[in-house]
Amino acid sequence: MAKRRIPGSFKPHSGALPERFSEGLKALLPEDHAALEQALGETPPVSIRVNPAKSGGPAGGPVAWCSTGRYLPARPIFTLDPLFHAGSYYVQEASSMFLEQALKASGLLDAPILALDLCAAPGGKSTLLRSLLHPDALVVANEVARRRQAALQENVWKWGMPNVVITGSDPADLDRVPETFHLIMVDAPCSGEGMFRKDPFAREQWSEGLVAQCAALQQRIVEQAWNALRPGGILIYSTCTWEQAENEDRLKQLLERGAEPVAIPIDPEWGIAVTASAGLIGHRFYPHRVRGEGFFLGMVRKAGTLTMEQPIDVAANDHPEVRNWSRAGKQWHLSENESVLHAVDVRWKNALRSIGSALRMVAPGRPVAEYKGGVWRPHAALALDTSLSRELFAELDLDNNTALAFLRGQALAGEGVSGTCLAVHKGVPLGWLNGAGDRWNNRWPSPWRIRMH
Repeated sequence: MAKRRIPGSFKPHSGALPERFSEGLKALLPEDHAALEQALGETPPVSIRVNPAKSGGPAGGPVAWCSTGRYLPARPIFTLDPLFHAGSYYVQEASSMFLEQALKASGLLDAPILALDLCAAPGGKSTLLRSLLHPDALVVANEVARRRQAALQENVWKWGMPNVVITGSDPADLDRVPETFHLIMVDAPCSGEGMFRKDPFAREQWSEGLVAQCAALQQRIVEQAWNALRPGGILIYSTCTWEQAENEDRLKQLLERGAEPVAIPIDPEWGIAVTASAGLIGHRFYPHRVRGEGFFLGMVRKAGTLTMEQPIDVAANDHPEVRNWSRAGKQWHLSENESVLHAVDVRWKNALRSIGSALRMVAPGRPVAEYKGGVWRPHAALALDTSLSRELFAELDLDNNTALAFLRGQALAGEGVSGTCLAVHKGVPLGWLNGAGDRWNNRWPSPWRIRMH
């Protein structure tokens, strides 16, 4: 089953399409199926989404449906750009950035909501949610596949925005938190047709049996997500396939439970195809009509009145030295997990306890400190956090070559240096250095290090 991912490079895939898939395209698009098949053999566009809370990133043309989306004229070597590692931008397929338009139409952007990205890895939707939602909103990024959780964690932490919790549970565990979330994003595992030109494996694994298998799994996931959605809440459903069984039929499943379809205003010039029949509203992206990959998105609302959490007034006095590392004006709830302190807005203290009792907690907030050598010291993720109190730390500006050496985990030359220092490239923080006389010891996490030379 496919989920969108970003390999190192892409080449057009010229292999034959599965015969039954081609037959399905002819029925789906009788007038221009040949144009779509041709597009599936072409080189895909390169797109990124810049971080509105940080600076830098490659220049490019705008993605019409995403205010921070950019098309690049060519694919650079992202691995060798320090600003990529600093979270100044995220490499994301353009069609999936349409989530921004769904969020605008949801009516939830101005409220401190509790949002769940149920199938979150590698983090594109979660970071977009965190950028667009109210600053006090809490995003729970869930990924059941353990091998994908590390990438999700890395991307969320590098993006650097507070109030993100990472969990690793099967959707069935949502039964223990009924009617909890104001917004649920289900970017469902699917047969992956929309990724045929980017992912050869998606083309090779496709079969009618896979479609049926995916549809059955999606049916279960959608049902469990719906039960965890509050009355009045919004569920956004998406896939990277064009199969009706994996798309419209899943929306129909929710309409039968009383869901109300929510229209998303679009510009006809964008080339997005709209499915609007029998109460369904879906949005389909075809690579011969839009500058992006195959994608589907629909949105529904649960009947009822949406309720909000009341702020919690707690005067916290634990770990005052750690609390000072984040900018004043916010009251953070700190919780320890495996010798790491994580922080979320204190208004979510009770919700975090409830979520943690139902879902497997990977990271109960953004990491701010780790306990090493008998003291609390700033966590690597805090260096990348947009709420870091930079004025409390000395900074060392790194040029491009030195920044790459840092990102490879190398120690940097120093003279009579001591204490903790923040490594910065082009004004954007990268990570921590510890002074040791004639060198700066490197605290960039080993799993994040550049291996390319």
